[in-house]
Amino acid sequence: MLEKILLSLVLTCAGSLWIDKLYLNNSELTFPEEIASRARFRKPILFCSLAILIYLSKDLWTVAAVFLLMLMTITDFEQYMLFDAMTLPLAIIGAIYSWQTNSAFFDYATAAVIGGGIFLLLAIVSKGALGGGDIKLIAALGFWLGTEKLLNVVLFGTITGGVVALLLILAKKKDRKSYFAYGPYFALTAIYFLLLK
Repeated sequence: MLEKILLSLVLTCAGSLWIDKLYLNNSELTFPEEIASRARFRKPILFCSLAILIYLSKDLWTVAAVFLLMLMTITDFEQYMLFDAMTLPLAIIGAIYSWQTNSAFFDYATAAVIGGGIFLLLAIVSKGALGGGDIKLIAALGFWLGTEKLLNVVLFGTITGGVVALLLILAKKKDRKSYFAYGPYFALTAIYFLLLK
């Protein structure tokens, strides 16, 4: 138990430093003037989340995925951005994981290709309503979850994100033309399914 708390603390500090480094001199941030104010609760939220999720994780593979998905959740909430520097390791570790631990590697690779492809098509059809980060996230998650669980993540993530978006519109915090981050809802749903394995 103590080791998991210490690991959560180390990963919180390292993850927060990594996020700060990615934000530094990045011209694509959505809220560049609000970095400090939007990150004021980052460390306590990240630590508490990691402590609980690492405690529930069955192996180091899951810890790695949870860590990267929590960081992506934070960057998408703070700056509406999913960084390739986090998505690429998630995909690579996921591919190695599915190759090492599953006899159905083809299903996992297929989920990554088809999931990413469908989201790319949706992004083109919707003229940018889905961002490139969401496409890459779904592709990376395919390697971790396989076809059936990835479909569940897309379904539950979309429904949850849609309900939250509707509540924000009704509360007049956003309007219909506002950008809305769907990445966290896919990432958090994926964490749920990863912990069920």
